[in-house]
Amino acid sequence: MASHSTLKDHFRETRLFTNRAVIALLLTAALMILLLVRLFDLQVLQHDTYSVLSDKNRVHIRAVPPTRGLIYDRNGALLAENLPSYQLEITRERVADLDATIAELRQLIEISDENIARFKKRLKRTQRHKPVSLRTRLSDVEVARFAVNRHRFPGVDTVAHLYRHYPFNGRGVHALGYVGRINELELQRIDSTNYEGTDFIGKTGIEKFYEDLLHGEVGVEQVETNAQGRTLRVLERTPPIPGLNLYLNLDIELQRIAEAAFGDNNGALAAIDPSNGSVLALVSMPTFDPNLFVGGIDSKTYRALQDSPDQPMFNRVLRGRYPPGSTIKPFVGLAGLEYGLIDPNVSTYCQGWYMLDGDDHKYRDWKKTGHGRMDLTQAIVESCDVYFYDLALTLGIDRIFQFLEPFGFNDLTGIDTSGELTGLVPSRQWKRRAKRTPWYPGETLITGIGQGFFLATPLHLAEATATLSRYGHQLRPRLLAATEDPDSLEIIGQPAVPNIAVPVLNQANWDYIIRAMTKVVHSPKGTARRIGQGIKYKIAGKTGTAQVFGIKQDEEYVEEEIAKKLRDHALFVGFAPVEDSRIAVAVVVENGGSGGAVAAPIARKVMDYYLHQMLESPVQPEQKEQES
Repeated sequence: MASHSTLKDHFRETRLFTNRAVIALLLTAALMILLLVRLFDLQVLQHDTYSVLSDKNRVHIRAVPPTRGLIYDRNGALLAENLPSYQLEITRERVADLDATIAELRQLIEISDENIARFKKRLKRTQRHKPVSLRTRLSDVEVARFAVNRHRFPGVDTVAHLYRHYPFNGRGVHALGYVGRINELELQRIDSTNYEGTDFIGKTGIEKFYEDLLHGEVGVEQVETNAQGRTLRVLERTPPIPGLNLYLNLDIELQRIAEAAFGDNNGALAAIDPSNGSVLALVSMPTFDPNLFVGGIDSKTYRALQDSPDQPMFNRVLRGRYPPGSTIKPFVGLAGLEYGLIDPNVSTYCQGWYMLDGDDHKYRDWKKTGHGRMDLTQAIVESCDVYFYDLALTLGIDRIFQFLEPFGFNDLTGIDTSGELTGLVPSRQWKRRAKRTPWYPGETLITGIGQGFFLATPLHLAEATATLSRYGHQLRPRLLAATEDPDSLEIIGQPAVPNIAVPVLNQANWDYIIRAMTKVVHSPKGTARRIGQGIKYKIAGKTGTAQVFGIKQDEEYVEEEIAKKLRDHALFVGFAPVEDSRIAVAVVVENGGSGGAVAAPIARKVMDYYLHQMLESPVQPEQKEQES
C-alpha cells in the first residue's frame, strides 16, 4: 500500500501570520490611541468636573454654628449659659435601612417613640446628605456605649453641641424667655443659610426679642472623610462669629425676693427705675422651668403645664389685663385738677352709695357705712369710691379718656421683650366699635374707679406710676442694659428712650397728688398704712381692689363665703423715695382680696431690698444661701 506525505506551504503560512500580526498591531495601536484620547479627555479636558466629583467622595462642606451669646443680670449673674453635650445624629443618605438602624440603636441607647416621631418629622424637611438629631443630651455612659459599637452604624455619629441652660431654672422666665427647636413657621422667616447647623431659636422673652444679637453668624469648614463618613481632617475653615452677650437691667436677687413674696398666690409684679426706665424685676407667678423646652419637651409634661389651672406659662405681667381698680384714682384726681373742674378743698359727702338722677341703681362704696365728708386728699387716702363716682361724672368719659391715654394705658409700653399686650381705656368710640352699643353714664362712674371695661397690665400700671413720680416725664421700659462683643470684650450701653410726655401744665397738681399718695402709706387712715410702719424712707402709693364678678344690689360681698378663684384681685402701685423716685412698683395678686393687706407688703419687700440692702448694705453671699 502506497503512503502519501503532505508538504507545508511555508510562504503562505508566513504571509498569513504577518497579516494577522499587522492587524493585531493596528488594533492594539487603535485601542491605545482611544485610551490615550480618553485619558486626555478625563485628565485634561474634564479635569475640573471630575476633580469636583472626586472631592465630593471625600471632602464635605459643613456648617459651623456660632456660639449663642450669654445673658447676664445687672450685677453680672449668669442667667443663660451654654453647656456642652452630645447628641446622636443620623445622615440619611449613608444609612441603608433607617428603621432597622434605629431599632438596633435602641438596644444601646434609650430612644423614646417621641424622639423617633420628632426625628422623622425633621427628616422630611432636611436634605438627605445633612445629619438630623435623633437624641439629644446623651449621658457619658451612652456616648461610651455607642463609641464601642460605632463600626456597626455607618451614617450614625455622636456630635458635641452646646446646649442652652438656665441656671436659675424658673426665676425670671417670663422676662428671659427660652429657646427651643426651630419649627416650620420659623424656617420660613429666618435666613436658613445663617441657621445651617443650628437647631434652636429664641421662642419667648429676651431670647426671642434679641435673637438677631444672640445668634451670631454661621461659619464653614471643609472636612475630609473616609468611606464611613468619619471626619479625618479639616482642610479649610471660616470661623463663625459668636452672638453678642447681653447685660440686662434685671436684678436676679431682687427677682427672687419678689417671687418669694407672693408665696402660694398667683399674680404679677413689675418694678421700674423711673430715672432711666430700667426694668428691675418682672414677675409672673407661678413660674416654670425653661430648661424643659431646650431639648424638646415631652407631650405629657407640656400638657400638664398647659392644662394646669394656675397657668404657669401665661405671662401675667405682660399679657394679664386686669381692671386697675382704685389704683387709677390718683390719675383721675389729677385729671380733675388739671381741667380745673374740682376744688381740692371742697368736700363731697359719702353715705356709702351713689345714685344718678332718674336711676334707682345704687353704685356702692367699698365701705358700707360710708366715709362721711371727703375732699380729694382724703378720698385718695381712704380710697372713697363715692367721691370718684361724682368726679368721674363731672369729668365725663371723653375727658377721662383724653387725659389717661397719654399715660400709655391704651398702647404697648414698648418694652424690649416679646408678648406684650395693650391695655384699654374705654371711650364712646371704642364701645360703639367693639360692642355696637352707646355709652351710658353709669359706665363713666365705674370707669372712674378702674372697673368696667377699663383694663391694664401690671407693666402698664408700673410705667404709669413711674411717669407720675417724674411729673409726666415718660421713659420706655428697658430690659437690655448693654451688649458685649465676646471677642473684643467691648461693652456698649443702651441709652434711655423717651416716650411722649404727659401734658400736665401745672406742676402744683403733680405735687398735690403725690402728697396724697404719700399719706396713703404714712397717715393713720391710709389704706396702705401697714407697710409704712418702721420704714426709713417715704413711699407714695395707692391700693386697689378689682372685682372678678359683680354682685347684686341686695347682696353683700363676704370674702370668706366666696370661692378663692372668684375673690377680688388685690393691687398696689407705688414709688420711692418720694423726694427722688428710684423704684416704681405695681403688684397684682389674683384673688388676693385686700390691696393694703396682701399686695402692698409685697411691694414693700421689693423696695426694702432695692433701696436699703442694695444701695446701702448689699446682702452677703452667706445670707443669700440661708434665705434660699
